[in-house]
Amino acid sequence: MPTDVVMPQMGESIFEGTITKWLKKVGDNVQKDEPLFEISTDKVDAEIPAPVAGVLTDIKVQEGATVTINTVVATIGGAAGAPASEITPSSAQKAETAAAPSATVHHAPAHARSGEPIRSSPLVRRIAKENNLDLGQIAGSGSAGRITKQDILSFLAKYGPGGTAPVVAQKSAAAPLPPPPPLTGDLVPMSKMRAIIGQRMVESLQTSPHAHTVYKVDMTRVVRRRDRERKAFEQKHGFKLTYMPFIATAAVEALRRFPILNSSLEDGSIRYHQNIHLGIAVALEWGLIVPVIRQAEQLSFSDIARAIADLATRARGKKLMPEEISGSTFTLTNSGAFGGEFGTPIINQPESAILAIGGLRKEPAVLTDAEGNDTIAIRSTQYYCLGFDHRVIDGADSGKFMLEFKRLLETWDRPLN
Repeated sequence: MPTDVVMPQMGESIFEGTITKWLKKVGDNVQKDEPLFEISTDKVDAEIPAPVAGVLTDIKVQEGATVTINTVVATIGGAAGAPASEITPSSAQKAETAAAPSATVHHAPAHARSGEPIRSSPLVRRIAKENNLDLGQIAGSGSAGRITKQDILSFLAKYGPGGTAPVVAQKSAAAPLPPPPPLTGDLVPMSKMRAIIGQRMVESLQTSPHAHTVYKVDMTRVVRRRDRERKAFEQKHGFKLTYMPFIATAAVEALRRFPILNSSLEDGSIRYHQNIHLGIAVALEWGLIVPVIRQAEQLSFSDIARAIADLATRARGKKLMPEEISGSTFTLTNSGAFGGEFGTPIINQPESAILAIGGLRKEPAVLTDAEGNDTIAIRSTQYYCLGFDHRVIDGADSGKFMLEFKRLLETWDRPLN
């Protein structure tokens, strides 16, 4: 019996999803739990597995379409290994095929004739750039005229790098006026995740009066400790030792001492959270996501390090569940990962504070000993910028928190277990 594949509900507050990519095509064999398609919601991007084994007999919702939860998006029927000749395309697919533009007749894609935006993937745009091709010359066979990888490879094979297709005028009693020259550059639809991130950032700035304070931290002690124990740590635990667990552990300890930083404004009152649910922002090629380490105050250094490595890996592989990216009470964001000195972060609502990590640098510093003698030495330093909601947190509280955070890192003496 055929089995319907539906748009899943990826969390209680999510009611729709966008199909961003089909990983199988009609006629393909699929195994149970094998990734079938990718979706994007306002909470998470994820791969959706096949509910049963069999043959993908019908795709009812094309890439780029947004549908409500429980909508049937495909059908799996028969046993795995059934010949493709037994598969019958849906009427929607037949209609789409019949209406598809023919590049071999007119060599003029619909978007080039009408001035519509060109739809393509980053891979297609990269191939076009590397081969000096004009995407406006290429007819797209995908959903809504989207240019697929096969479309551009076929064009490249026929006309070569830098090639252009001859335009054959369509026979018409009265040829329409040519459209005005389009603006140059690619026009790429904003992804669901990118749109939601933008919306949340605007909402946060409108909700909280942001204030920021920046502290420079001498990370030399942490750098030397990590260099000295990294190999043994990685052999014991099986994952890389980065600087983030040191930073996260220090932040958790400072939050325990100054719980106002781990609070939220709620109906005119301040909610002091019982637990520290630490959000760790992870940059993805398609946006930003904030996995959460729950009850971080109860975890050891190695537990925090393991959680950071696991969440980051699964975030980049689209394997996180909705409950793993919600409910944080304080967030860390690594704005220095790409070389920046520091950033001024926007609060992740409904939290009251967020800490941005700057780039790690070696620089000369003046050191003063117990007798007041000054020397110059090379030290590893890092800027940290705390963004906080000034309705809840005063400058004095933010300063006390940052001084404790700085002290913990500069005098690091705890074991890495």
